[in-house]
Amino acid sequence: MTDLHIPRDTEDDYREPSAWAVGWIVFAAVMMVMIGVFHAIAGLVAIFDDDFFTQVREYVFDFDADTWGWIHLILGIVLVIAGAALFTGSVAARTVGVILAGLSMLAAFAWLPYYPIWAVVIIAVAVSVVWALTVHGRDITAGS
Repeated sequence: MTDLHIPRDTEDDYREPSAWAVGWIVFAAVMMVMIGVFHAIAGLVAIFDDDFFTQVREYVFDFDADTWGWIHLILGIVLVIAGAALFTGSVAARTVGVILAGLSMLAAFAWLPYYPIWAVVIIAVAVSVVWALTVHGRDITAGS
């Protein structure tokens, strides 16, 4: 029979977090703040200039520019706050970050016909945030 070794909390079990993991989490935090700023800019533009974005006919998410503006502005503010919270390294901040990045992708996808290039940029950056938070997040908490 084999003896199972149950790890104990000792000094020998402590390991430093990977520099790559820390770098990716910082990248995710900065990108999340940038996504929030992108959303906020798009929201303010839509609120102040109704004719800036193209008019779409027969679209499922056919909101007027003011509605899209408020959606993006509120989502942008929340994303900036969540991105700043990622610098704490907490599991809750990473979880909220993944959820909000997913909401950002959904909002950008629904907004795709109105401003396609900007929406694709937001989606691409949000995918990189989700990847960085889910792949490298555990390495951060393992060292603490």
